[in-house]
Amino acid sequence: MKIVTDCAADLSAEELEQLGVIAAPLFINFPEGEINATEISADDFYNRLEAMRPAIPTTAQPSAGIFAELYRKIAEKDKEIFSMHISSGLSGTLNSAHDGGGQVESEAKVSYWDTLTLSGGERFQVMAAALAIKAGWTMSAIEERLKKIRENTEVIYTLDTLEYLARGGRIGRVKAMAGALLNLKPVIRVDTDGKYSTVGNGRTLSKSMNMLTDSVREKYGTTPVWVTMLHGRFAEKADLLAAEFKEKLNVAKLEVVRISPVLGVHTGPGIVGAGIVPMELMSDLVK
Repeated sequence: MKIVTDCAADLSAEELEQLGVIAAPLFINFPEGEINATEISADDFYNRLEAMRPAIPTTAQPSAGIFAELYRKIAEKDKEIFSMHISSGLSGTLNSAHDGGGQVESEAKVSYWDTLTLSGGERFQVMAAALAIKAGWTMSAIEERLKKIRENTEVIYTLDTLEYLARGGRIGRVKAMAGALLNLKPVIRVDTDGKYSTVGNGRTLSKSMNMLTDSVREKYGTTPVWVTMLHGRFAEKADLLAAEFKEKLNVAKLEVVRISPVLGVHTGPGIVGAGIVPMELMSDLVK
């Protein structure tokens, strides 16, 4: 069985190769043309993003045709495909995957999985599925574990500015302007329905980072957790947040990952946050 995901899972090319996973492209539409989000470095992307102000590029999901072509190519060697994607509450990528799979029903057996999250949360699920397949787990056992990971993972972040969410239409402009005037730094999480909700707003980034950490501590307590620290171009804040997590949570494993440019379109460079999962849901898979 071969896993297909998308670049919103924030897996590096090296990790994809090691796991045997294929990532479908997501696209960024700049005024001069469309680019595959995996073909631009994070720094080059943020330089172009900031140079466009006050305009903003748009993003696009893979078409059904792209998925159909991808599935056909995979089916030449492996007829069974498990397609795992960014939350259907945040993107139409999973719908495109379904439509693409419908075009190759006689050539491949495609199963689908809605991660109901993105970035670090999607990353955990894809890693778990890939490692379970390598370990010879049955499909029912894999899906049972994925459900537990999906239900117990937190993806939460804060932003230095609401500007990019407003420009991209992700929040109302009136709300964004009010937030900007008050200099609010929202703390945003992905809910169990796969959509965003606001945990709270701080007047400074430090207060929002404290609020974020307290929210995670309230959820996990002393449970050992695997933390994927996430940022756009905010390495120093990611380091500070990592230190807070280590002080207030039982961190069993921690890594720092830069989010995909396709996600950075809507957040700007000033994003810092984390994906968190109980270590017990991953430890039997990660040797």
